[in-house]
Parts: sequence; C-alpha cells; structure tokens
Amino acid sequence: MPSRVQRLPVRAAFGDTSRRDRWWLQPAVTFLVFTGFIVYATWAALQGEHYSTGGLLSPFYSPVLWGESHNLFGEGAPGWWPESLLSYSPAILILWAPVSFRLTCYYYRGSYYKAFWADPPACSVGEPRKRYLGERHFPLIIQNIHRYTLPFALLLLVFLSLDVWYALQFESVVAGAGRDGRELGLSVGTLVLAVNVILLGGYTLGCHSLRHLVGGSLDVLSGRPLRRKAYGCVTWCNKSHMRFAWASLLWVAFADVYVRLCSMGVWSDIRIL
Repeated sequence: MPSRVQRLPVRAAFGDTSRRDRWWLQPAVTFLVFTGFIVYATWAALQGEHYSTGGLLSPFYSPVLWGESHNLFGEGAPGWWPESLLSYSPAILILWAPVSFRLTCYYYRGSYYKAFWADPPACSVGEPRKRYLGERHFPLIIQNIHRYTLPFALLLLVFLSLDVWYALQFESVVAGAGRDGRELGLSVGTLVLAVNVILLGGYTLGCHSLRHLVGGSLDVLSGRPLRRKAYGCVTWCNKSHMRFAWASLLWVAFADVYVRLCSMGVWSDIRIL
C-alpha cells in the first residue's frame, strides 16, 4: 500500500502552536492599550475645549493654528472651515502628523499587526490566513510613507519644547509699578510637559528612518566625526525604541488629561517655584 505523501511545509491552523508560555498575553495587552488610547485620543481631539489653562497647552493640540488660546494665526475656527458639516477643533488640523508617524512606525507595525489582525498572533503561532501579502500591495504599501512623516514629527518637537518654555512663565505684578508682568517659575504642569518632550524626543530620535538618514547609508563613519557622533546618539535612542514608544504613548495621553482637568477646575496646577 503506497505511503501517504506529506507536503512540506505544514501550515498550522489559526492558534496552533507548541509553545507552552502565555504567548497571547502581550498581543492582548497591546490590543487593550492601543484601543484605549485611540478611543480617548479621538474623543479628546474632537472636544475643542479644555485644552489649555494658564501657560499649559495639551500636546494633542500643539501647535494651535486657529483656536481660543495659544493660537498662531487667529482666534476661533478659520473662515474656510465647514462648520455646518463638522464641529471645529484645533487638534484636527495637526493630529495627522503624529498619528501618521506613529501608525507607520516600524515598531508599532509589528505590535498592532499581531494584536489587531493576528499577522501572526505571536512567533510560532498559526495565523488566520493562507498567504503572506507583505507591504507591497494596498493598503499596507501606504506604510512606506513613514520616512516622509519624520520631518513633521521633528517639527512637532520644536513646538512642544516651546510649550514647556511658555509653561515656565507665570503672571505676576511688578513690584512698585502696579502693572502686570511675567516671571519665570516652575509647576507640576511644567514638569509634565517637559517629561512629555523628553519621552517623545527619545522615541522620535530613535526612529529607524532617522538612523538611516544620519549614518545608515554610509559604509564607513570613521572619516565623518560629526555624523558618527549623531549616529551614535540616534543608535542609543534606537536601542530603547520600544520603551520610548510605550512610555511616550501613555505620557502624552496623561499630559492631555492633566491639562484638561486643570482647565476644568477638577484640580489645580501646583506651583513649585
């Protein structure tokens, strides 16, 4: 009797694995955290209010191009905004930049591919599709815009750093003159925004595209001391890219919550100096 021919490789069914660890835990946590962040960030961005108080500005709204506070070009909605179709929020005009940068990030791709459509759920675990399409076809080919979103992410760091500077300035009365002035100080809100810049800076400066741009395209760096130093700095950030990605994601949401609750009067921004 002829033996049965077994074709190789044998494709595992969805969820089949010989792993005995809790391989499902990491994608499950990633799914919950990402979903929670998306829901909150969408809600916060569409509010269009309680995004600033005193010198504090929510990072979800920075820079404010048109708005009631910290605006660059004018108060309220721009004249061309279709308010009859969609209520105006300053965040709508700028959130495309950080969202596109994070959405196409190499680390985040690997995380949400596993968490949201099990591609694959984890290493050595069967996935629910029969063939691999990669990122050469629509819609995943759009992921290749990541390198083009980098300049906007770097520019946002400049505006967020300026927000920290503005958060260091407090209203005061000039002694003996009886007129309002500004003085430098420090509050909890200032520290919250400063930590946000540090974490976002570590995440952005550790970007794989930036690392390639700085020195990854060169075969030899020894004759280029400036680029070698920059490459070393970016590489240091890149080694902790995953940690910066998670920490900055959670902290930017916390920074918005902090500014929002201060603006609503739920709590007060404590002055330290």
